[in-house]
Amino acid sequence: MNAIILSAVLGVVMMFSSVLVSNQKAYKGIALVGLLIILIANINETYNGPIFEINTYNMLAFDGFSLFFNTIAIVCTGVYFILTSKQIEKVGGHTAEYFTLIFFVLCGATILSAYNNLLMLFIGIEILTIPLYILTGSKKKDLKSNEAALKYFLMGSFSTGLMLMGIALIYGGTGTFALEKIIPAAASAQGAPAVTAQTLSFLEVGGMLLVTFSLAFKVSAAPFHFWLPDVYYGAPSVFTSFMASVVKAAAFVAFLKLFIARAAGTSVDVSKIIGVDWKMIVAILIICTLLVGNISAVRQQNVKRMLAYSSIAQAGFMLFAIFSLNEMAKEGILLYAVAYSLATIGIFAILSRMKDYTFAGYNGLAKSNPALAFANTVFLLSLAGIPLTAGFFAKYYMLASVMQTGHYMWLVIVGVLFAAVSADYYFRVIQSMYFKNSESENEGQLEENPSNIFKITVVALAIVIILVGVFPNSVLYWLYN
Repeated sequence: MNAIILSAVLGVVMMFSSVLVSNQKAYKGIALVGLLIILIANINETYNGPIFEINTYNMLAFDGFSLFFNTIAIVCTGVYFILTSKQIEKVGGHTAEYFTLIFFVLCGATILSAYNNLLMLFIGIEILTIPLYILTGSKKKDLKSNEAALKYFLMGSFSTGLMLMGIALIYGGTGTFALEKIIPAAASAQGAPAVTAQTLSFLEVGGMLLVTFSLAFKVSAAPFHFWLPDVYYGAPSVFTSFMASVVKAAAFVAFLKLFIARAAGTSVDVSKIIGVDWKMIVAILIICTLLVGNISAVRQQNVKRMLAYSSIAQAGFMLFAIFSLNEMAKEGILLYAVAYSLATIGIFAILSRMKDYTFAGYNGLAKSNPALAFANTVFLLSLAGIPLTAGFFAKYYMLASVMQTGHYMWLVIVGVLFAAVSADYYFRVIQSMYFKNSESENEGQLEENPSNIFKITVVALAIVIILVGVFPNSVLYWLYN
């Protein structure tokens, strides 16, 4: 509760700071101090309870999982501010408003980590995405940014309509919005028979399918991914970074909570928790997402667009948690949130400073900026899931969670094969930085020479990713303590 209230309050504070403070550089300091306050309050709630005692009538449930995810989201947002605040200032003359919108996005993310009611799921999704429509179109004179914002708004509105329709159908079939009460009545008693499509009403089955497809859109799972490449490519790179990291992780946590709540505490046949064989549905989503994301990324010549398609491929791996629904899946999604968010923020922090976004634009970067090339290499290796990086154990936990179920082992093999395919396009960037010489003045060059503080921060972030890859329990330890 602390994080939800304080992030909303800080959003309002940042809004009014644009009137009271004229120094653009001061906004970063205000935002970082605000994030530090939110982080301290969230950690305090984890161990001592909330500061703000508000009766949410069980619409929100704050457990160790949700509070730990909030900590991850807040820390990643702080890293994002430190690395990209200067680029945020360059987007336009509304720096304080951009920080305001990001705080509201963070508020939506914290709601999604703790929702215990389908209405709060809807509210959290809307608070999360509406500011993103504005941030996507923040470059008003850029036609690509305008096009991306319009596509995002139209597709996002359509998926929200599907979610609302699904929630209405679930309510019609169960008579409640509460997650713990939407378990089918036929399986609510211990020892009840396994749920089949016949024991569920048409309203409940249709509602769960619509909500599932809507959430699949939000996490950019194929075939609901078509909006993402154009939106990520057209949006300012500095905001694409946040959309592809903290926002995506929050959407997956919401996805996971819905299905875990649906299957928990009953003798339900887990493969029938939405009235049909949903494991096969999720398996198809995983295969389509991995196939579309990886094959499309291999064909790209623009690094930003490649990262957009690789984001779809990463979503395919995170879907393994939705498939497994076990304790390792919960651990894996948190580890993935850390590894993927930090690596993505680091990559885009460097990308947003490049003159040329093509692969050729990275030619010779290792010679001109060895520190940035080293950090970028670590980030790319982590996304590829190479050992000794955080991304390796993130993918390992996803695959191991499926192996724990004892079924669909072929799906694990598919995941490993596509992980190998992803190395192709990630290593192309590394090849350009280290093994190709620049042939034009734009290749391997940055728009301006970054400060030493930026270089040190990026390298430190790369070292953190390596340390998490060597000691993954250093992250998961805090989930249980």
